[in-house]
Amino acid sequence: MASSSKKVCVVGAGVSGLVSARELRREGHEVTVMEQSSGVGGQWLYDARTDSGDPLGVAGVPSSIYASLRLNTPRESMGFSDYPFVYPSIDDDDGDARRYPGHAEFLRYIRGFCDAFGLMDAVRLNTKVLHVGLLAPPGHDDDGGVTRWTVRCSSRRGDCEGEVVTTEETFDAVVVAVGQFTHPRLPTINGMDKWSRRQLHSHSYRTPDSFQDQVVVVVGCQSSGIDCLCEDGQVVFADGSSVIADAVVYCTGYDLSFPFLDTGGVVTVDDNRVGPLYEHTFPPALAPSLSFVGVPKRVVVPRFYETQARWVAQVLSGRRMLPSSEEMMAWAEEHHRAREMAGMPKRHAHEFFDDYNCCDEFGEKHCGFPRLEDWKKELRWASVTRQRGDGSETFRDVYHDSELVRQGLLAQGWPAGSQQHK
Repeated sequence: MASSSKKVCVVGAGVSGLVSARELRREGHEVTVMEQSSGVGGQWLYDARTDSGDPLGVAGVPSSIYASLRLNTPRESMGFSDYPFVYPSIDDDDGDARRYPGHAEFLRYIRGFCDAFGLMDAVRLNTKVLHVGLLAPPGHDDDGGVTRWTVRCSSRRGDCEGEVVTTEETFDAVVVAVGQFTHPRLPTINGMDKWSRRQLHSHSYRTPDSFQDQVVVVVGCQSSGIDCLCEDGQVVFADGSSVIADAVVYCTGYDLSFPFLDTGGVVTVDDNRVGPLYEHTFPPALAPSLSFVGVPKRVVVPRFYETQARWVAQVLSGRRMLPSSEEMMAWAEEHHRAREMAGMPKRHAHEFFDDYNCCDEFGEKHCGFPRLEDWKKELRWASVTRQRGDGSETFRDVYHDSELVRQGLLAQGWPAGSQQHK
C-alpha cells in the first residue's frame, strides 16, 4: 500500500510526545509538537515552583517532580529500543552514575534523545493547547468523509514573559500525549473545606524544609482511613483515634484529564477510564485521525509508548490497517466487561500490572516491535519484588544481580554484580 503523509499535531513534549514525533517523522509525516512548558521533558522537567496559589495542586504547574526524587526502575531497562539509557562517562561531572539515578539524569536522557533524532525543530515551546476539535461534526464532513482537526493554542513570543498570541491551525491527525501526572486526584473527606491549617497534594511538594518540626498526616492511596479534619487542627481517623496536625499531604494519585479535547462526547473520561479506546490507543469512531499515546499504566516505560507511537505512525501512513470501527468498539466493550467481571474498578481499565509478556505481545501484534530481552525483564521484576518486600528506599542501593542479568549487562558493556551502598 502506498505511503500517505499526514500533517499531525502532537500535544505534549514529554516521553510519549517526543517518541511519537520521532516515529511519525520516520513514516514521512509532517509533525508539530505543542508543549506548554519552556523545555522538553514533560513531567521530568523539574519546576521548583509549586501551586502556591492553590496548594491542592490544580493551579497549573505541570510537573509533579520533587527535588530528591530518584527513579524506581533500573536505568538499563528504561531506554528506548534504539537509544539506551547509558551510564555517564567517568569524566562527566554532571552525570549521575547510579542504577537508579535522580530525576535530572533522566531529563538529560530525554533531551539527548530529542537531540539525537533532531526533534527540536518540530517542537513549539511555551505553547499551550486550548482547544482541539473536529473541523466538522461527525457525519457532516465536507471533505469526502476525511476527519480533520482544528487546534487552537496560545504561545508566548520570545521568553516566558513575552506577548501572548493565540493561533488556530488545521491538522489531518492529532496525537494526545500529555502524560498521567498533572491533574491531582483529591479524596473527599469531611472538613477539608474548613481545615484552617496547611493541606496540599503531593503534586505541590518539592522539599521537606517547610515541614521541619511539624506533625504531618500523609493520606495515601486509600483515604478512607481519615474520618474527618477538624477546624482546630485535629485529624480524626476511622478507628476513632486522632492527632493534632500541622499539615495534611494528600498522596492520592492523579486523574487523567484532557480539558482541551472536544470530541462532542465521543471520547470521555470516567474515573480514569478513557473510552472507548481500541487497545488503549484509538477511539473507534475517530480512528485513526485521533489517538492517545501514554495512557496505559504499569507498562515498560518508555518502550511501551514507543510501541504505541510506532503503531499510530504506521496506521496513519497506510503501512498498517485498523479493524472496522465496529470491531474496535467490540474490543473496547469486551475489555471493560472483562475487567468489571474481575471486580476491577474503572480506574484500572488501562493497567497492565507489570505484565511484560503482555507488553511484548502488544508490540508484536500491532507493529512488529522487538520483544524486551529476558534479562531486562528479570532485572525489572527483581526491582519490583524488592520494592514490595522491603517497603523502604534501600531497594535502589542494595541489590544482587542474577547470572542471567549479569550476562546481559556484560554483553552491553554495563556494570554488573552487587551494590550495597547509599
